[in-house]
Parts: sequence; structure tokens; C-alpha cells
Amino acid sequence: MAEGSDPQQDVTYRAPVDSVDLKAFDDEGNSYKIHACRDCLPWHAEVVLVAGEVLVREWHAVGCPRFQELIRD
Repeated sequence: MAEGSDPQQDVTYRAPVDSVDLKAFDDEGNSYKIHACRDCLPWHAEVVLVAGEVLVREWHAVGCPRFQELIRD
């Protein structure tokens, strides 16, 4: 990313990242498929246990359009 560029638009490996926790299973107990984000390079996921619930924590570049969509919902 060029110097002086907006960090909110940076989706490179140097981009600031943040996470969102998503349900790992639907209401019937079926697991969700996880696909890598095509919109940002630093995307990765981890499985976490929060208050007894299994969640998938997805990490995205803060400027990633998919991440922005997830945190709006």
C-alpha cells in the first residue's frame, strides 16, 4: 500500500486486523463450512470456546469489505 493511503482500505499482510466471532454450528447442530476470505490477505480463522459455546473467530483486515459486512450484521 502506498504511503499516505487510507489504512481502512488496506487489505495486505501489513493491514491492521480485527476479529469477529461466528457460530460454528447451525440450530440443528450441523457445522458451517469455512472458506478463506478472497478480499483480504491476513484472513485466518480459529476455533474458540466462549462461555461454553464453540465459535469460529475469523480475523480480517479492518478494511476488508467482507469484515465490514460481518460487523454490520
